[in-house]
Amino acid sequence: MTSAEPLPPSRILIADDNIQNCELLDAHLGAENYEIFMAHDGKETLEKVAECNPDLVLLDIMMPKLSGYEVCQQLKADPKTAKIPILVVTALHEKGDIEKAVRSGCDDFLSKPINSIELKTRVRSMLRVRHLTNERDRLLAYLAEVDKASGPQD
Repeated sequence: MTSAEPLPPSRILIADDNIQNCELLDAHLGAENYEIFMAHDGKETLEKVAECNPDLVLLDIMMPKLSGYEVCQQLKADPKTAKIPILVVTALHEKGDIEKAVRSGCDDFLSKPINSIELKTRVRSMLRVRHLTNERDRLLAYLAEVDKASGPQD
C-alpha cells in the first residue's frame, strides 16, 4: 500500500461531549470515504468501540462519565482494543496535558482549534498504519496455520 493507493473503507469513532465539535470533525472528514460514528461521553465511547470496532478513535479529553484519559487507558489495556489507534483531539494544550495523554496510551495528539489539513493528514497516516498492521496480523496468522498444518517433518 503506497501513499498514492486509496485506503480500504475505514470506520472512525468521534468521541466528544460537544455535539458541534463532533459535527465539525465529521465535516472536515466528510469528503473522505469514512464511516463515522459518534459518542458523547466516556462510557458511550467504550460501548461504541465494542459495537462498531473502529479503525481509529478521535478522542476528546474533557468528557462526562469517563474522561478521555480513562477511556484511552481502558482501550489500551484490553487486548481486543489495544491496537486501535487513538488521536486525542482537545482544547487542552499544556505540556502536562500532552504528557498525561501519552501516558494514558494515546497514539497522537491534536489541539483545538483544528487545522483541517493537519487533521486529514494525521487521520490518513494513522489509518494507513492501522490497515498495514491488520494485513500483517492476518498474514502472520495464516503462516502460523500453514506451519501448524504441515506438522513436524520426521
